[in-house]
Amino acid sequence: MKSTVTNDQRPVALARRGVCRWSLVPRRASRLCAFTLIEVMVVLVLLSLIVLALMAVFDSTQTAFRASVTQSGVLESGRAAMDLMADDLREMAPSYGLSNATVTPNGNVYIACPVNFYVAVTNYVSPPSPLIQPMIGGNSERTNVLEDIFILSRGNQDGVPTWYGIGYAVATNAPPGPLYSLYRFETNHPVASFDPGFIFTNEFRNFLTNVTSGSHLLDGVVDLTMRAYGLNGERMTANMMTNYISDPSGQSSMIITKNENAAYFVPQWGETGFAMFSNTLPDTVEIEMGVLEDRTLQRAESLGGNFQAQSAYLAQQAGKVHIFRQRVSIQDVDAAAYQ
Repeated sequence: MKSTVTNDQRPVALARRGVCRWSLVPRRASRLCAFTLIEVMVVLVLLSLIVLALMAVFDSTQTAFRASVTQSGVLESGRAAMDLMADDLREMAPSYGLSNATVTPNGNVYIACPVNFYVAVTNYVSPPSPLIQPMIGGNSERTNVLEDIFILSRGNQDGVPTWYGIGYAVATNAPPGPLYSLYRFETNHPVASFDPGFIFTNEFRNFLTNVTSGSHLLDGVVDLTMRAYGLNGERMTANMMTNYISDPSGQSSMIITKNENAAYFVPQWGETGFAMFSNTLPDTVEIEMGVLEDRTLQRAESLGGNFQAQSAYLAQQAGKVHIFRQRVSIQDVDAAAYQ
């Protein structure tokens, strides 16, 4: 007798023969098969690859975003500090005080003379000494030099003629504060009742003994130098300056003249410090400032008070230093100082 398969029994019979299909009866629709283990494993591998690819894209995006934010912060703060120093330099004024005074670096002055402009290499505490960094992709090295800076200017405060003294210095290692912090010193006194010579010899010198007493401007300043240039565009590095005059034939001739009111110090780390007084001012000043990225600075600070370890780490981070340069013209330069 031939057996028959009803509609309710058909899916079961098909499953026994290895056929997977939906039931012909809608009210009892069900699937009678599943994925094999190999298929599941293939799907998991593919999903894992997709997740890993998405994570790599996300990580690279985050890295680029952090780098962009870091650079924006460094550029913004660096430009603000450069603009402030440039504004102070433009206001530099001659004191027309004592001539041929004796001046030595680091604020030590034997005669209380008004100093118009002073730049000298920082009296480093060892460690750290000037930060020397091997350049990326080459055998050369970069020496990051720090200098102490003083600027004398004159203006009016509430209608009263006033002397202004401005100074800049970097605290290389002032625990528990951050590393390489730039500080600004400022003071003022009435012209009629105060000798401007004491601004430099007393107040600025006291600031150098405790630079953290000034206004905190910026962290991570590993390089800060200023170079003075004369009317002919040559760098002022000695008491002998080169001037150019026209002889009767119309040709330019070079002559050497001595400037009495500028003292130059022994070069250190490739930089020549100086002090200018009386009527002597530079024609232009070039500012150079190097600032570490925030994450690099934080990494160095995490090493605690181990200055040797901090210097060794920062020495390998030349690519994390952003260099700012600007040439500033001095408004009140006196051409008679170069004659």
